[in-house]
Amino acid sequence: MSTAEAPWSVPALAVPRVESRRRDTDGALILRSAVPLDPYPRCLGDLLVAGAHAHGPRVFLGERRAGPQSPWRELTWADALTAVESLGQALLDLGAGPQRPLILLSGNSVAHALLTLAAMHVGVPAAPISVAYSLQSTDFAKLERIVRTLTPGVVYADRLAPFAAAIEAAGLAALPVIHGGPAEPDEPDEGPHEPGVAPSQRHLFSALLQTVPSPAVSEAFTALSPDTVAKILFTSGSTGQPKGVVNTHRMLCSNQAALSQLWPFLAQGAAAGQPPQICDWLPWNHTFGANFNFNMVLMHGGTLWIDGGKPAPGLFDTTLINLRDRPPSLYFNVPRGFELLIHALERDGDLRDRFFSKLELIFYAGAALPQNLWRRLEALALASRGQRVLMVSAWGSTETAPCATVVHWPIERAGVIGNPVPGTEVALVPNEDKLELRVRGPNVTPGYWRAPTLSAAAFDEHGFYRIGDAGYLADPQQPERGIIFDGRVAEDFKLSSGTWVHVGKLTLEAIAALEPLISDCVVAGHDRGELGLLLFPNLAACRAVAGVDTDTSPVMVLTSAPVRAAVAVALAAHNRKNPGTSVRFSRAQILVEPPSIDDNEITDKGYINQRAVLNRRSADVEALFCGADGVIFPSESTAIR
Repeated sequence: MSTAEAPWSVPALAVPRVESRRRDTDGALILRSAVPLDPYPRCLGDLLVAGAHAHGPRVFLGERRAGPQSPWRELTWADALTAVESLGQALLDLGAGPQRPLILLSGNSVAHALLTLAAMHVGVPAAPISVAYSLQSTDFAKLERIVRTLTPGVVYADRLAPFAAAIEAAGLAALPVIHGGPAEPDEPDEGPHEPGVAPSQRHLFSALLQTVPSPAVSEAFTALSPDTVAKILFTSGSTGQPKGVVNTHRMLCSNQAALSQLWPFLAQGAAAGQPPQICDWLPWNHTFGANFNFNMVLMHGGTLWIDGGKPAPGLFDTTLINLRDRPPSLYFNVPRGFELLIHALERDGDLRDRFFSKLELIFYAGAALPQNLWRRLEALALASRGQRVLMVSAWGSTETAPCATVVHWPIERAGVIGNPVPGTEVALVPNEDKLELRVRGPNVTPGYWRAPTLSAAAFDEHGFYRIGDAGYLADPQQPERGIIFDGRVAEDFKLSSGTWVHVGKLTLEAIAALEPLISDCVVAGHDRGELGLLLFPNLAACRAVAGVDTDTSPVMVLTSAPVRAAVAVALAAHNRKNPGTSVRFSRAQILVEPPSIDDNEITDKGYINQRAVLNRRSADVEALFCGADGVIFPSESTAIR
């Protein structure tokens, strides 16, 4: 039996129903769900309160603070609400408020979650920041800009020592700084020797848990409205410097309500005592992990096991240990994470069976899942349980909280991004030779924090948010079959011949052609006669191809004859299938220097910022096309420098 013929294991999903109309003024096609949006909660805190009362003893959050082999520390729903009310009072006492947000510098943890919920509970915006801006940056420039825009009132960092330099450089040392975790009353004080934060400004998290709430907490909670600012999430800067996206309670709650209508199995499972179980690493400074995953658990009374691993060298083994120990009912990841997971599942049958034992749905986002990974995942599911597991995706951004569309039917391959969620309209607006996607609905941001000019420019004359992506209908005669993602409008360019190059699709094809030699790439060739590639190598895979040990320098590995030959062969195979000038690559350059987070070339989830790479590495682009010092492969005219 082929994979395509294999049976599905599909949870209860809504039947796809879409309404469409053509706008007279510009010919735009307006799509919306035929399902009206159900009433949604006033604020996220209402979900926490309801959950604590309905299933107080159930585990809400779990984490391993002392490494992957340590016991899980579990927090119940009832205890979470008690902690949130105490921490809400503490934040008010420390001076946080609607215009003085809580800034969270460290990554996912129970303390991080409770402080975020506490801030939102009393009307204080929570602003989680990419950990990389504090721990990987060398100049702290992004963090400084964010702090100037945000004007926070209180800071959180799980440990003072690693964050001390960032706190001082960003001008945060004069503010109250909360540190530590919920079960660490005896955490060593990092002392006066630690630069930056005066002892009087340090507040141990476990001590703040003892704060007695005053009537001010309940008054602040009662005063919340759907339009109260819940979070400020900073974009990764793929189209410029990070912007503070205002996330209101209306955005977050309406989006979860809409998702629940399209995926009714979530509410059905919760009603049957089987709410979502998630083991997840995705960072909460991004809308995927923070608003999609975390809020789904909050909406349906589930359990979130905080995975201290991530798809990175030395950390993914932690993820595998956690997945074995806490197999999820829903699994979320980005393509790089799936690639590493699939390798592990193929090697370890016991881990494979544990992973699929409770799984109802696999969700990918951030980029399309390469088809070879898709097929291997399906094969693993078949080997484990004799059925294919539903694999779906969605589309949106930080500004749409995050879903504008969701897939809620079985699909055979990546690329379909679903239909508009209830209450949300998606406009397909003609733009050059593409259809630009724009969004309007209760899930869309009112604008950017303290940036009125940017906010005004983000919307068109009809009130639709300009997300910058493109798409088209899978079947114009049957819009319910979904929208196909067609890359970013701003990334596409023309060759000197006037031919358009569709960068998003072509990048995925190049990565697939060069797997596993590269981790990512950037397409170059604007206003030139041919296309080239800047390649970010997968050093481990290249070492294996080169047949060298780990002591061999990256330059030696990447310039070795076997690696150069392997890249040339892979590109030649791609070019045979894609002979047109707008889809074939005449040359490529392997980059030794990895993408720089300080220079905005990469996000902490591993997404490449094409524009920033091309701008910063303009000399590499010129060298790529000038032909100097290149090794030419005449049979396919491919130069690897």
